[in-house]
Amino acid sequence: MATVRASTAGSAHQQTEHRLGLPQSTALVMGSIIGVGIFSLPYALASYGPISLVAMALATVGAVTLALMFAVMSRRMPADGGPYAYARSAFGNLLGFTNAWSYWITAWAGNAAIAVGWVFYVENFVNTDSVKSWSITIALVGLWLPAAVNLTGLRNMGVFQVWTAVLKYIPLALMSTFGLLFIGSGNYTPWNTSGESSLSAIGGAMAIAVFSYLGVETAAVAAAKVRDPERNVPKSTVYGTLASAVVYLLSMIAVFGILPASALALDENQASYSAAANQIAGSGSWAGDLVALAVVISGIGALNGWTMICAEMPFAAAKDGLFPKVFGQTSSRRVPAFGIVSSTLLASVAVVISYVGTDGATVFTTLVLMTGITAAIPYGFSALAQIKWRWQDSQAAVQTPRLVRDLAVALVALVFSGAFIYWSRNTAETSWYVVWGPFLMAGGAFVIGIPVYVAQRRAMTQPTPVGPYR
Repeated sequence: MATVRASTAGSAHQQTEHRLGLPQSTALVMGSIIGVGIFSLPYALASYGPISLVAMALATVGAVTLALMFAVMSRRMPADGGPYAYARSAFGNLLGFTNAWSYWITAWAGNAAIAVGWVFYVENFVNTDSVKSWSITIALVGLWLPAAVNLTGLRNMGVFQVWTAVLKYIPLALMSTFGLLFIGSGNYTPWNTSGESSLSAIGGAMAIAVFSYLGVETAAVAAAKVRDPERNVPKSTVYGTLASAVVYLLSMIAVFGILPASALALDENQASYSAAANQIAGSGSWAGDLVALAVVISGIGALNGWTMICAEMPFAAAKDGLFPKVFGQTSSRRVPAFGIVSSTLLASVAVVISYVGTDGATVFTTLVLMTGITAAIPYGFSALAQIKWRWQDSQAAVQTPRLVRDLAVALVALVFSGAFIYWSRNTAETSWYVVWGPFLMAGGAFVIGIPVYVAQRRAMTQPTPVGPYR
C-alpha cells in the first residue's frame, strides 16, 4: 500500500510540475497580449490620426471588461478551451464547434499577423530594403522557431514565456514614463486625419486596436495546463490584462505626442516605437535599434504563447469529439504536436498568400481585422453564455449584488464584440477586395470548417452541465 501511495504521490507531483503556476500563467496572458501588434499599431492607425487614442481607450475598456468576465466564468467552469467550453456547455455542440473553429482561426491567423508585424522590426537589422521574398522568409522563421520551442515541452515553453514577457515589457514601460516627457502638444493636431466622421474614424481605429488585446482569454483557454485553475486562471487573466492596458495607453499617448500622424504614416516608420525612440535620442539610430531588438524578442514571446493556444483549443475540442482525434493526441513530450505543426503550417500559408500582390502594411491590417472578426465571435458567445447562466441564477436569487455586476459586464462585453465585427472593414483602402478582405478571408475559413463538422457529428459527446456559481 505504501508503494502505491508513493507512486500516486509521485504521479501527482509530476503532473503538477508540468503545469503553469501563477507567474507563468500571468506571463502567458501578458505575453499573448503584448506581441508586436502594439508596436506596429501607431503606423496602422496613422491614417486616422490622434483620434485613434480615443479608439484605444475604448478598446481598453472592452479588453478589461472581457478579462473580468472570463475571470468570473473560469471560476465557475475551469475547463480547457475557455470560450469554446463556455459556448458548448451553454448552447450545444453546433455552436460549440463554431466557436472552437472560429477561435482556432483567430489563433493561427493571429500568429500570421504577429509574424508580419514582427518583420517590420527585424528588418531594422536585415533586409532593410524589404525585399518581399526575404520578408516572407523572415516571417516563416518567426513562426517555426516558437513552434520548435513548444514541441520540446510545457516546461521549456513556460520558462521561455516568462523571460520574453519581462524583456518585452521594458520598452513599453520606458515609453510610458520617460517618453511622456517628450510630448509636443502640436503633434495631436489635426485630431482626425481620416476624412471620415469622428464616429467612423473611432470605429475603424478601434477594430484595428482590438488586435492588440487579443489574448485576455488565453489562461482560460489553457486552464487544463494551469496549476489550481480555479484560483490562478482568474488572477492571471485580470493581472495580465491590467498590466498590459496601463503601458498600452500611456505609451500610445507618448508615441502620438512625439511624432505627428503624418510622420507615423511614412513607410520608413512602420517600426513606430523605434522611430519615436530615435526622435527622443536626437541623433543616430541606436535608441531605435534597442527598441527594435526588444520588439523582436517580444514578437517571439507572443508567437511562443499563441502557438501553444493554437494547439490547446483543438486539443480540448478533440477530447469532446468535435475535432478529429489526431488533434487530441500528445507526443512523448506531452504536447499536442499535430495541433502545433498544423496551426503553424496554416499560419505560414496565410503569410505567403497575403503577401502576394500587396505590401506588408496591408497584409498586417487585413490579418488584424480578420482575427478581430473571428475572435469577437467566441467573445460574444461567451458573453451570451454568462448572461444565460446568471439569468438562470437570478431565478434562484443567487448572490444578487454580484448578479447585477456580472450581467452588466457581460452586456458590455457583448456590445463590444458586436462593434468589433461591425467595424472590421479595411476602410483605409479603395479596392473592394481589400476593403472586405477580412470578411472574405474569415468567411472562407468558416466554409472549410463545414465538412469537418459534418464528419465529426457522430463522434461528439454531450456537453457537461455548467457547475454552480462561485
